[in-house]
Amino acid sequence: MRAPFIFLIAFFSLGQLIGQVRNYSNEFLAIGVDAAAFGKGNSVVASTGNINSIYWNPAGLNQIDNKQVALMHASYFGNIANFDYLAFATPLDDYSSIGIGAIRLGIDDILDTRNLVIDDQNLTPFDELKRFSTADYGFLVSYSRKAFNNDNFSYGVSAKVIRRVIGDFASSWGFGLDVGIQGNSKDGKWKYGAIARDITTTYNSWQVEDNIFANQPDTGVRERLLEEQEAVEDTEITLPSLQVGLARDIEFTRDFVMNLETNVNVRFAQTNDIISNGNFSISPSLGFELNYQKIAYLRGGVNNFQNERQFDDSERTAFQPSFGLGFSYRGITVDYALTDIGDQSIALASNIFSIIIDWSLFDGKSTAAYSRR
Repeated sequence: MRAPFIFLIAFFSLGQLIGQVRNYSNEFLAIGVDAAAFGKGNSVVASTGNINSIYWNPAGLNQIDNKQVALMHASYFGNIANFDYLAFATPLDDYSSIGIGAIRLGIDDILDTRNLVIDDQNLTPFDELKRFSTADYGFLVSYSRKAFNNDNFSYGVSAKVIRRVIGDFASSWGFGLDVGIQGNSKDGKWKYGAIARDITTTYNSWQVEDNIFANQPDTGVRERLLEEQEAVEDTEITLPSLQVGLARDIEFTRDFVMNLETNVNVRFAQTNDIISNGNFSISPSLGFELNYQKIAYLRGGVNNFQNERQFDDSERTAFQPSFGLGFSYRGITVDYALTDIGDQSIALASNIFSIIIDWSLFDGKSTAAYSRR
């Protein structure tokens, strides 16, 4: 159990060494994947053990026994933004696995209003304005291995390439690394895990179109926009963050088993998290998963504890409760999650669906225990 504490101390030290940069960067990669994880309040770092470990903790990827494919779709902000995820993973041998995944968050059909104003008295009709899309892409390649061929401890790494596009106006490329560890007690009841995201810091290099307002009519709009526009930064830096988890399996009967997990999410920047200062911010999460013979799943959780300022200048603690269901049979697992129940935060409630297809579906093997969450 010493490993996760050493991991934590090392990254707190790292946070002290890094200068001031933007607090929020590449936030689309902080949303997460997999309806099962969302239903559990994103508290899965210690217990994840299927294809979605590519994102949550690559150390858990070696728990898969067969090739797997995962798909997810979610809509956010009243169906304005679409979030999609596709992944594939396969064991390499008895001790290691590899996986690849792709994430896209996109908003389409955005009106290009640069030519909205014709003159001081006339506007261009909306149906004549051009439209564009903005999209953020994340491509992940993960590798996991049992340390020293030890079934009770493993490590993993995810390399990620980031592509962000804003119409024809701006685009960027970025690269980063995530490193994770995972282990369990000898009796298998306790599990622990940790993942350090953007361990080397992640740099996004932007290219911005210089003539973004070149087609503006001569009404003074172009000059005013250029004067009000702040200088564009061509490099965006994402600081390391750390997520540590501890989980416990409780067996009620042979058929009913509950997994309880708590995670601590640490950012090395000042944010609106419930615990925050100039050097780091901390937000906890809690979740449970009750399964019946690893066929039917019931989940619940709470996460994203934030200090939100109200209109009257007071503050309140907001959080996001979630609920989920899952069903697994003969190599197909379908999961559903409803996030932010009761609108306890400024985020809108979202319905999320995901599916995992295990290759045992095609070779006829039983999938009762093909993965551990």
